[in-house]
Amino acid sequence: MTTNRLSISQENPHCVTSNSKQLDVQTAQEEVYSFFVEIVNKLTPEDVLREFKSLFIDGLDYDYIPGIYNIFLDDNEQELYNTLKRCCYIIVNNWKTNRKDKYIQDLVNLFVNENLTIKDNNPLLVKTCKIWLEKFANSKDYNDLKLFATKYEDSSKGHWANRYTSYLLIDQSVNNNNPKEQQEAARRLSKQIKDKFKFERAMYIARSQSAVSSTTRYKNPSILGDEALRLIKIIVLKKGAFSHDNIAHIFIKQTENQTLKEFKINLEKYLFFSVEKQELIETWRQQFADSLSLWKTDYNQEVISKELFLRTCNRVIDYFTIKNAKEPSQLFILLINQGHALTLVIILLKMILICKNSRRHLETRIAHLIRFYEKYSEEECKGVINFIEVFNITFAIYAENVEYNLIKIEKEKQSSNQQLNLDSYRVFSQMKVDRQK
Repeated sequence: MTTNRLSISQENPHCVTSNSKQLDVQTAQEEVYSFFVEIVNKLTPEDVLREFKSLFIDGLDYDYIPGIYNIFLDDNEQELYNTLKRCCYIIVNNWKTNRKDKYIQDLVNLFVNENLTIKDNNPLLVKTCKIWLEKFANSKDYNDLKLFATKYEDSSKGHWANRYTSYLLIDQSVNNNNPKEQQEAARRLSKQIKDKFKFERAMYIARSQSAVSSTTRYKNPSILGDEALRLIKIIVLKKGAFSHDNIAHIFIKQTENQTLKEFKINLEKYLFFSVEKQELIETWRQQFADSLSLWKTDYNQEVISKELFLRTCNRVIDYFTIKNAKEPSQLFILLINQGHALTLVIILLKMILICKNSRRHLETRIAHLIRFYEKYSEEECKGVINFIEVFNITFAIYAENVEYNLIKIEKEKQSSNQQLNLDSYRVFSQMKVDRQK
């Protein structure tokens, strides 16, 4: 097979140099991108892989530098990575759209090619190129690429963080340093994973409560087991006149046209209102209030604008999750270590109910938490994993397009402690109707 759009070949390794000396790196990159956009729409996946391998990998055991690398040898290592990434995602995005997912693993595997092994007789510049590719194969960018090759069915296998790929993909989709093709592919795949999880959860709820299917129970997508169903019942029972979304609506109305200082004070009251075991949370509440009061003090007397409202909500999310996108916050560590995952999740839910535009920010912060803790074993991360599972269930009830309802199917037996018998209720779920359409 021959192509005419990009005149880079191993037979004539200097064919680029006649033009590339006059071209800047950006122009050369655009030529490479256009080449892959064209061939991924015309050629078979096998031929696309062959072209990619020919351009970036084949020839690195020769005594000269393959054509493409001549563009980057003048201290442009980062530009090589940028080019490599975008070419990968031009291919991945197309294959995801056209259901050719199985070939993505072949693309990922190209970077463990034996040709990339550095040999003693390699010229210095060839060694440099191989070192660059080796760095890429050990980078976060490469780990991000591997997410697209992981089958949803395999997400429960291997490392515990694999179960939460949708969050890692959301983080990719909002990172403007990533090529647009990567952001689009990440958005699409994250939605696919979420929708499949949503469907499996609905089927599990329906069939786990059916006596007919009790012997062949549907797979539970949550690792909480039967506790997941119990948690759903507890959360749904709390929905009503004083549900979190109604209280959020009241809060928004009452804080209109307040100054930032007034808003901070009322936000703290709102977040900790109706939190159970109030005597246990005073330490966390005071720590949060102190941190928030010191934030943006120069703006305290300004009436809160939409922009300042969003920035404040995002800042609060950071206080309860991870600071500087690097290390868990003190509040997060306190709440998780003391076993208050549900309390933390409810506080975060309250933030999203007053500011839906902070949802992406929150999900990226969860991705950063996963990235921070993934170096630890599942046994060491039980509290964090439990938090994510509770988060998924709670937000499915309040912040997704699925409506959950409880139906009482048998009369509760009277007991001396008046404890609610959750077994007398059944959960039913249905898709919400978008009435704005």
